[in-house]
Amino acid sequence: MGSKNNPPRSRSSLSLILVVGLCCFFYLLGAWQKSGFGKGDSIAMEITKQAQCTDVVTDLDFKPHHNTVKIPERLADPKPVSFKPCDVKLKDYTPCQEQDRAMKFPRENMIYRERHCPPENEKLRCLVPAPKGYMTPFPWPKSRDYVHYANAPFKSLTVEKAGQNWVQFQGSVFKFPGGGTMFPQGADAYIDELASVIPIKDGSVRTALDTGCGVASWGAYMLKRNVLTMSFAPRDNHEAQVQFALERGVPAIIAVLGSILLPYPPRAFDMAQCSRCLIPWTANEGTYLMEVDRVLRPGGYWVLSGPPINWKTYYKTWNRTKADLKAEQKRIEDIAESLCWEKKYEKGDTAIFRKKINDRSCDRSTPVNTCKRKDTDDVWYKEIETCVTPFPKVSNEEEVAGGKLKKFPERLFAVPPSVSKGLVSGVDAETYQEDVKLWKKRVGRYKRINSLIGSTRYRNVMDMNAGLGGFAAALESPKSWVMNVVPTITKKTLSVVYERGLIGIYHDWCEGFSTYPRTYDFIHANGVFSMYQHSCKIEDILLEMDRILRPEGIVIIRDEVDVLNDVRKIADGMRWDTKLMDHEDGPLVPEKILYAVKQYWVAGDDANNQSSSADSSEEE
Repeated sequence: MGSKNNPPRSRSSLSLILVVGLCCFFYLLGAWQKSGFGKGDSIAMEITKQAQCTDVVTDLDFKPHHNTVKIPERLADPKPVSFKPCDVKLKDYTPCQEQDRAMKFPRENMIYRERHCPPENEKLRCLVPAPKGYMTPFPWPKSRDYVHYANAPFKSLTVEKAGQNWVQFQGSVFKFPGGGTMFPQGADAYIDELASVIPIKDGSVRTALDTGCGVASWGAYMLKRNVLTMSFAPRDNHEAQVQFALERGVPAIIAVLGSILLPYPPRAFDMAQCSRCLIPWTANEGTYLMEVDRVLRPGGYWVLSGPPINWKTYYKTWNRTKADLKAEQKRIEDIAESLCWEKKYEKGDTAIFRKKINDRSCDRSTPVNTCKRKDTDDVWYKEIETCVTPFPKVSNEEEVAGGKLKKFPERLFAVPPSVSKGLVSGVDAETYQEDVKLWKKRVGRYKRINSLIGSTRYRNVMDMNAGLGGFAAALESPKSWVMNVVPTITKKTLSVVYERGLIGIYHDWCEGFSTYPRTYDFIHANGVFSMYQHSCKIEDILLEMDRILRPEGIVIIRDEVDVLNDVRKIADGMRWDTKLMDHEDGPLVPEKILYAVKQYWVAGDDANNQSSSADSSEEE
């Protein structure tokens, strides 16, 4: 019986095996196609290959070279909005430093010159226009010496500072001879004097702070020495100091030493200087010198040129007594000693102090009030206190407090001390190196899409969410500089940015940035709109970006696809030409990239799209 039933049983088993085998085959085939090795991924690879083309785009239209990404609309999508131009009188509008609002605040400690932003119901919902005749700034380094009059038509400095070689008016341009109140013979000669004491040439000094910068000629000429200077000045009766600086292609912000902390982390700058900056250093028990000390790196240098230095020569010119000026200088030197600064040089109008590398090498004659701040990076709108910021602890007298930095450019990619010491939550040496590689890849992609990125065409660059400074480090070049903005609502990483030899600022993007309109050529925003989607309106951030972006400037926004869908609808109503493109890793990645070019238009234009009447931005 058993032998008779064997053949049918064998055929049944064979059929079952065949059915199971076919099921497995088709299951594996489907999985194979979706996993990245079948037809589905070959299409994705082809799209990515096309998007990563090696041909460069010079006209910034992107049309003949790259695929755009169609995004399905969501039910909650905002309706497209068309924004009208603001009144021409607002062409130099600075929302948080407007004169009318400022005059409502106390004059004490320069409070009225600090940030005072408009409430929600007073925010502008219009496009700040460029003045008639606006022209693309000259390319660097010509822009250091020449600015189009039409871009910043303010002549008061040419009269008030006529004898100090600040600025001259010549036909349709301003010329900046490189002079200053304390260096009328030129910034180069002045910097040479400083370099006889300070190791500016060897890369030891990379970041500098210029307090009360005027038109930032010192910072402009420090760039020749590969030193990045953060210059600041208040918006005061000397019209457009900071605007002139940025038109020249020099880093600067509107700011003042007043009642709140500067928006920088501790130990940020290798050097700081005051060249007749008119800051009352001895006022309020030396509070302003204590604030400079907070942001000055151990081993860093402070330069004071101007009153009261060389008082024996100038006391009559300054209309002050010898005794008064002598006492003021003595007071400055006493405060410097309490901060562990040692005077290294005094000659003519200039004195140079050096901060000790740690507190073990400090010999204070009297005890000081030490600051008790727990989070030393939490500086946004925090009041200045009359206290000395303590040095980080060291184990011996030779150790640099906070960590010794390598010389630039090596420090640009070396692991920063704050990372190696574990001071940045979630970041170690490995994740830092991964971030370096990631941004090199991304910036390489940007340059393939727009070959002018990295050239003098985009001199002033801003990264709205800088993180560890990876974007700026990958873009590093003498042809451009990057303002690395670390939003106040995210991880405080600005110390890492400065340790890499880059510059930046803390800022809340629900408010206006401390700059004039049309001061940046290229704005990069990575994840900014996702970050702020529950904090303030997308349109307010975009309108602020438009305010500070130059006509024909570019924007690159990376974010989740649904967020960019909302952003694009608003941006299209702002006279921006936009293209939405795939992530560099292909169309299957939910993050996308929005490229935009701000159209050229000026106050009084009726047309929505006009070509620039003058583009002198050819690459050097």
